[in-house]
Amino acid sequence: MSQYWSPAVRELTPYVPGEQPREKLVKLNTNENPYPPAPGVGKALRDYATDHLRLYPDPTSKALREALAETLNVASSQVFVGNGSDEVLAFAFQAFFRHQAPLDVPAITYSFYPVYANLYGVELRKHPLNKQWEVDIDALAANTNRSGVIFANPNAPTGHAHSLAAIEALLKRVTDRVVLVDEAYVDFGAESAVTLIDRYPNLLVTGTFSKSRSLAGLRLGYAVGSEELIDGLLRVKDSFNSYPVDSLASLVGIAALKDVEHFEACREHVITTRERTRQRLEALGFEVLPSKANFVLAQHPDYEGAQLFAGLRERGILVRHFNTSDLSNFLRITIGTDDEMDSLIEALETICV
Repeated sequence: MSQYWSPAVRELTPYVPGEQPREKLVKLNTNENPYPPAPGVGKALRDYATDHLRLYPDPTSKALREALAETLNVASSQVFVGNGSDEVLAFAFQAFFRHQAPLDVPAITYSFYPVYANLYGVELRKHPLNKQWEVDIDALAANTNRSGVIFANPNAPTGHAHSLAAIEALLKRVTDRVVLVDEAYVDFGAESAVTLIDRYPNLLVTGTFSKSRSLAGLRLGYAVGSEELIDGLLRVKDSFNSYPVDSLASLVGIAALKDVEHFEACREHVITTRERTRQRLEALGFEVLPSKANFVLAQHPDYEGAQLFAGLRERGILVRHFNTSDLSNFLRITIGTDDEMDSLIEALETICV
């Protein structure tokens, strides 16, 4: 460790993203969309006047927020945007969860949550998933002394999604602190909680352009909530970086939102391929958890997760293996194109013999 680091930095355990390989592999490890962005995105990039880059972008991202508001059927004053949903989540941890009480969170969920908790000095109270590998909504709502509640819906890396009714039941019990629902994967079959924000002023919903909009390389995310919550996020943003979303990213994001037909076609294709992949994995003896995301979590009773991961890597296919006690036997498999999933199944057929 460097002598120049502060004590706080010495204690950090950074988030480890999925591998981005340089060699050509069938890449099914980081939940990227297998299909390109909307055609309008390419046109926006081609037509962009580079002279605009000498100017600072709009610090309020007004045009992008208005486009999101129209898409989500909310007011633009209820929308916040940032550089990927990870940045938005970081702002939310600072704005809402730094109380002298634990933050209620599932024990198995998006692994950036504990990283942010450590970074911002937030104590976590972790709740095990139930026997069906589902986020335990009742457990998240059970305690009264809390700094807030956060969970992903659909959950990562398990893929399960709670119904809108279940989320509303949680909101009726947790009224004193912010409930953050992370909807990075909601477009692949789950119900969005955005429709509840007018009734529950403590609800914050986050989303991303990285998954269903095919813009992971751009870094664009958002939050939707009451004006009170959005103002809290703005106070953090403007104390950190008043120009978070650049003008080109905003233009591209708007183009992606406008092409509803492309969006619907891509997400439906991913859903169809996901269900076909689940059936084929089960035919090979895998246990596959029900998923409403663009990935599945699967394990085989006769093969260790590390063994399957290594075997697939040798055959040019990259999936995600979590080296943790709870998930050591599982593989998280991103849904790729039909051809990529055929390659996965063919490789597994040679391994699981």
